[in-house]
Amino acid sequence: MDVQEVGKLDSYLKKLFGNARIRVVPQPTREKSAEVYIGEERVGDLNLDDEDDDLSYNFRMVIDLGDASEIDQIKRLDAYLKRKFDNEAIRVVPRARKKDSLEAYLGDEFIGVIFVDDEKRRRSYILEMPILDMDLA
Repeated sequence: MDVQEVGKLDSYLKKLFGNARIRVVPQPTREKSAEVYIGEERVGDLNLDDEDDDLSYNFRMVIDLGDASEIDQIKRLDAYLKRKFDNEAIRVVPRARKKDSLEAYLGDEFIGVIFVDDEKRRRSYILEMPILDMDLA
C-alpha cells in the first residue's frame, strides 16, 4: 500500500470509529497490507484486495475473550468492541439463520461480520470489515 492509501485508510477509520488514537501503519515487507493500532496496541491488519479490477480493503481483527459461553458471547463481544474502540455506538447482534457468525454495527450502519473460530479448541472471534475504495473518497 502506498502512503496515500494508508493516509486515506487512517482517516477513514478514525472518522468511522470517532477515535483519533487509531493509526494505520504500512508494512514495507508486505506490499498489500498494513497494521492497525489503537495507541500503541496492534489490533488488526488491513489487506488490499485488487482482484477483478475492484479496489477494496479488508480489516481483520482477532478477538480472544477467554472462556465465553455462547449465551454470554454477544454481551462480551459488544462490551469488548465498545471498550477497544472507545465508542458506545458499536453493537453486536446475532445473524438471522446463521450460528457461526454475528454482525457488528456502528449505530445503524453495518460495519462487518464476526466469525466464531473454534478450530484451536479455544474459541476466538474474527471481525472482518470490508472497506470499499469509494468509502475512502
